[in-house]
Amino acid sequence: MDNTYKLFETGQLGPITIRNRTIRAAAFEGMSQENGVTDALIDYHRSVAKGGVGMTTVAYAAVSKSGISFPHQLWLRKEVVEDLKQLTKAVHDEGAKASIQLGHCGNMADKSVTGQRPFAPTGGVNWYGPTFPKTMSKADINQVINDFQQAVLLAHEAGFDAVEIHAGHGYLISQFLSPYTNKRKDEYGGSFENRSRFLVQVLEGIKAILPSEMAMLVKMNSSDGFDGGITFEEAKRIAKLIESCGAHAIVVSGGFVSRAPMFVLRGAMPIDIMAYYMKNPFLKFFVKLFGGSLIKSVPFKEGYFMDVAQEIQGEIDIPVVLVGGMNSTESINSAFDRGFEWIAIARALIHDTGFVNKLRDAEIAQSRCTICNYCIAKMYSGTMACHFNEHNLPADLVQKIKAIS
Repeated sequence: MDNTYKLFETGQLGPITIRNRTIRAAAFEGMSQENGVTDALIDYHRSVAKGGVGMTTVAYAAVSKSGISFPHQLWLRKEVVEDLKQLTKAVHDEGAKASIQLGHCGNMADKSVTGQRPFAPTGGVNWYGPTFPKTMSKADINQVINDFQQAVLLAHEAGFDAVEIHAGHGYLISQFLSPYTNKRKDEYGGSFENRSRFLVQVLEGIKAILPSEMAMLVKMNSSDGFDGGITFEEAKRIAKLIESCGAHAIVVSGGFVSRAPMFVLRGAMPIDIMAYYMKNPFLKFFVKLFGGSLIKSVPFKEGYFMDVAQEIQGEIDIPVVLVGGMNSTESINSAFDRGFEWIAIARALIHDTGFVNKLRDAEIAQSRCTICNYCIAKMYSGTMACHFNEHNLPADLVQKIKAIS
């Protein structure tokens, strides 16, 4: 049975009404300059909205300077609110809603960008940076909770309809949840209750100040993607906690970008492409030499989080947003058959911002994205782009792309 028509039904997500059931997932655009808003960032989200998506999500906005990992990453502060108003207006003018993902990268913060040593639940060495974070004090914890609250208020001022709190992928909240990165001996470490305390305090702090017209989504891990991290059984408990804290929806994902990035993305990371775009000669050499052994491939299939997301959906009463390879009418139909209400799309919208309208008009039934992950390799060192849409690339890079396409 073709349920794709349901994709274009109006939906209610908490207090907001969205024109259809599609959400542009919070894939990092890499379009900021000096951690601010650019015309490119505005134009991309305008284009996605014009292309038919119900709600577009601006990705990863740091809630404080201490939480930034790249110079081309957005930092949500008072100085960028007026520029973000242009972005939300552009999205609204096209009939879509606008969300912004808020997070703190913890032990992945770049000292050259933040001007300070990174911090984490537990200090030491993060070999996947490499960074050398210090252990967070209680004052640091309270400050970050406050930073999340202030970021939500700024997002509201900027005209966003929703916020997505990033509690997955090995960012700071995820670092507290995971026994791999949390070795604390106080009330924030050890037991599940202790490791989840920071998550609860952040969400309760946000809920206390969340404007009544804004929706709150939370992205979480179904597992960390390696032994010693969050398990699926703990993930189900995390989902229940998130619901109890007043979230309107949960985005179920998985993996650590610092250790198991392809568990998040699936497929293979094109190491040569990643190294090509890196500006730091040491990192370029390191990635070429060791990238293949550090960044393991994980087989791709459409709807790769569908099974675990469905099980988590059965544990809670708020909707689960399904993300992960939702690239065709076949996978979308399967999702609706299995009870999902919302579909989040990333790479298909990087390849073609008009993907949703083309599904609606039956112009296509399958994204032409090849899951080569060129866009992923590029976005962490430059602007996100699909290689199909790139022009005048150097011949040696074209050959590398052909090898993975």
